[in-house]
Amino acid sequence: EERSYNDLWRTLPRSKDGTKASETDLGMAERKKTLNLPEENLLYFLEKNSLVLEPWQREIIRIVRVVAQYFYPQRQTQVMNEGCATFVHYTLMNMLFDRGQITEGAMLEILRNHSNVIFQPAFDDPRFSGINPYALGLDMMQDIQRISTEPTAEDRDWFPDIAGNGNWRETLLDAWANHRDESFIRQYLSPALMRKWRFFILADAASEPHYEVASIHNERGYEKIRAGLAHSYDIGASRPDIQVVDVDLLGDRQLRLEHKVKNGIVLEEASRDATLRHIRRLWGYEVSLAAIDAQTGGTLNERSTSQIGE
Repeated sequence: EERSYNDLWRTLPRSKDGTKASETDLGMAERKKTLNLPEENLLYFLEKNSLVLEPWQREIIRIVRVVAQYFYPQRQTQVMNEGCATFVHYTLMNMLFDRGQITEGAMLEILRNHSNVIFQPAFDDPRFSGINPYALGLDMMQDIQRISTEPTAEDRDWFPDIAGNGNWRETLLDAWANHRDESFIRQYLSPALMRKWRFFILADAASEPHYEVASIHNERGYEKIRAGLAHSYDIGASRPDIQVVDVDLLGDRQLRLEHKVKNGIVLEEASRDATLRHIRRLWGYEVSLAAIDAQTGGTLNERSTSQIGE
């Protein structure tokens, strides 16, 4: 019925006066103003505006949304949180052992658990293929401790403010208080640690058939590697930007979403379609997702739940 209504008005001729906004444009602008669109918090929009949800269902969505919002900032400090916890635990246990307050048996058990926590899987390990935040965080904390107490000439060139200051505790406290993962790595990742981890950068331009090793852990590559690794921990850059941009509640009620595509990275098709099906279930009507190039504003592709099976 809603589609019939929309199709009827679609047959009306458009205004010949290009200087005047059409009724469609005015209606869209009014809808966006009323619904406060665009809206980047999809769960919030569904909770407030879905036409099919029962009150208890809205409450569940609200709970999920609030919990997700609570944990969102913690994803920006994963390396620092896990690294801090591991570093403090490892340092305290060793201090207690050196003072004779922990037995050798207890220390062996602690070291076994510690080794399991900081284990770094290979790149093709089916369990996990990313960088272990516990391992990277611990190494960076210990490296800051080393730079503060026993710096090399290279350390003095890269970290003149902290190299040899002798106060690693204050240096770490300042880092913990004032940085998140992205800025922490950009500020404190040292060439020595890049060599230890054998970091390198792969360039994967869509126009090229092969990967290219763009930078390695040498004098020419240190800055690019550090900047690239830091960028990978920037939540705003790594998470897809998807927003609700329009919905005609008096017409077909189709929910229209937009994905701002950065650097040509589009959504994985199977995951995208599955997510659209879930959104349709919560919204109650058709849902469409348009991929928009963030630089040019051009539409790359558009997918609707009407094209997807159940």
